[in-house]
Amino acid sequence: MPKLKTLLVHPDPEVRTALRDVLEEVPFVQVLGEAVSAFEALELLEAIPYGVFFVGVDLPGGASGVEMAQMLAGRKNKPALVFISDSESQAYAAFELGATDYLLWPPAPGRMARTMDRLQTFKTRFREVPPPAPYPGDADDEPSEDDEQTVKLPLPEEEQDSFLAALQAAWDQTSSRRPEIDKLAVNQDGRTILIPYDQIIFVEAFEDYSYVHTANQKFLSSYRLKNLEDRLGPHRFFRVHRKYLVNLDMVTEIASMPGSNFMLRTAGRTRIELPISRRRIAELKKIIGL
Repeated sequence: MPKLKTLLVHPDPEVRTALRDVLEEVPFVQVLGEAVSAFEALELLEAIPYGVFFVGVDLPGGASGVEMAQMLAGRKNKPALVFISDSESQAYAAFELGATDYLLWPPAPGRMARTMDRLQTFKTRFREVPPPAPYPGDADDEPSEDDEQTVKLPLPEEEQDSFLAALQAAWDQTSSRRPEIDKLAVNQDGRTILIPYDQIIFVEAFEDYSYVHTANQKFLSSYRLKNLEDRLGPHRFFRVHRKYLVNLDMVTEIASMPGSNFMLRTAGRTRIELPISRRRIAELKKIIGL
């Protein structure tokens, strides 16, 4: 049974140590890290899908625990927040922001058990982002026709000009272009994997996270698609859809489809269908040299 990944956010190391000692006895909780400030905690959350924050009300660094809760307010699958304080002054504000519990520290005998009951209830509703499913077959196998998948992407009329311009810019690069040395770091099974940009075929949005697709695998990334769009855009990646960011250098074919549409096909085992309107066919043919 998966455990709730837990982060301890408090400036006092003695409080963090005491919390660790208590939580070691809780079978459905796993402490994976400590932080002192709200911004450290938010940065760690981008790398690890935490289910629980035990967070102090007073934090250094310019943002309090309550202010951090405000930053998390619009996030999907946000962690449960258990506030730690020596007074009740912020309890109302904490619960207004959806706190799971508010603990006066040190807690009275038996009080921590009530917190665990509330976290147990929260756990039944919390859905951790699933790990990426492996592609069928061995990673060393050549892609076969049977392995291919198709993703149909509607392209709004107003986005077609910018897409075609980006495609033209990518294909205007000469074959002698120096290889990219930039890499994207992703976490998998406790390891950090560095994926060269030029091995990424496309990126798929998934709630507050994203899946990074290479020719034979996909990796879960803690970055939102918008963050990756800003980062990868200068490397000839283009947002063809609200859910997809495509490496235009990996486009291998544009095939004719019924209804005067075209299918953009990328390398690897996934096809991406990108309808182009009838009025854009001539310009598209000019771009690909037909």
